Amino acid sequence: MTSPAVRRTATTLADGRDLIYFDDTEPYVSGAATRRLDDPRPLPHRFAPIPGPDGVERPATGPEMRRDPLTGEWIPMASHRMNRTFLPAADACPLCPARTSESGTAYSDGEVPDTAYDVVVFENRFPALMVLPDGSAEGWDVDGEPLWPARPAAGRCEVVCFSSDHTGSFGGLTAHRVRTIIEAWADRTTVLSALPGIEQVFCFENRGKEIGVTLPHPHGQIYAFPFTTPRTAAMLTQAREYRERTGRHLLSDVVAAERRAGTRIVLETEHWVAYVPAAAKWPVEVHLAPKRDVLDLPGLTDAERDDLAAAYLELLGRLDRFFVEPDDGTPIPLPYIAGWHQAVVGEGRELGRLHLQLFSVLRAPGKLKYLAGVESGLAAWISDTTPERIAAHLQEIR
Repeated sequence: MTSPAVRRTATTLADGRDLIYFDDTEPYVSGAATRRLDDPRPLPHRFAPIPGPDGVERPATGPEMRRDPLTGEWIPMASHRMNRTFLPAADACPLCPARTSESGTAYSDGEVPDTAYDVVVFENRFPALMVLPDGSAEGWDVDGEPLWPARPAAGRCEVVCFSSDHTGSFGGLTAHRVRTIIEAWADRTTVLSALPGIEQVFCFENRGKEIGVTLPHPHGQIYAFPFTTPRTAAMLTQAREYRERTGRHLLSDVVAAERRAGTRIVLETEHWVAYVPAAAKWPVEVHLAPKRDVLDLPGLTDAERDDLAAAYLELLGRLDRFFVEPDDGTPIPLPYIAGWHQAVVGEGRELGRLHLQLFSVLRAPGKLKYLAGVESGLAAWISDTTPERIAAHLQEIR
């Protein structure tokens, strides 16, 4: 497969949020036609003053984050997300393109102005992280107590719509379209990493009601964090200690060791390898990593991006056949979380290595892995299976 031509077209929605079309089909990719760029919705600007109960307008506020003194973790708090869209009907999905009627475009409250799109990215209407116009990052102490430092959750949250087809899935896309999504991920990683105060960019997809997905339309998200997240911080600590002890790169050595062992390898292509990690936590868990040391998605070559599109679809196809209905053997679409671990933006960047972590809470047909007692209370994991069993089953599926 040759690298696709992708046309990037940016616009601004009625409330001031950014939206970008990534087109790979004609007549748009050549520029012979342009997607609809105006947003006719009568939305107030997202930073417009907000009338209070007393009728007095007050400046718009954004989410905040507070530091837990017991763990050192930053906890974003975005109470406005309680009102976000929840499992809408297909004809009211905000991720579907605008609809047409005999009188023209019947554009209601959807997020995409045009009547069709290939891939589209826009700022989340209900973000957990957001930068206010003044760009202030000045902190404060909750209740005046220095034990509880707080500051604005000054990051950014974006939505990536993989397709205009409401009933589709990532695994049902063509390799050509997945290649376009990879271009969008790389583009947004570059742009978001350059924003002031951003320490980490995370591209991810939640799939399935079991995961808690509130919009079934095939989509993912991108978070640009103003702090290094707990899992990444723990990985950096391990990688730093490993380098000090051995002089080597931990994540690179993990991939090499998995390839030497071979036991848990489930897929290998020219540029990519998928394996169940030796200490997998989840009932189903797979990591997909490039064979070459790469820091992030923008660092992938065209050949690696082409190969990733095909490899990812092959992996998703197998995962969607991992569980079957016990009565008739019908495959059960796997609920999963898939996230790209990339090198952080600042200190410790050289310790990172790009890889996808994909896992599921489904441990058997109709049975979920609940994070009870020790998992939720202490983050002490107890696996219900072994990595070798997971890998053996994925190796069998063709």
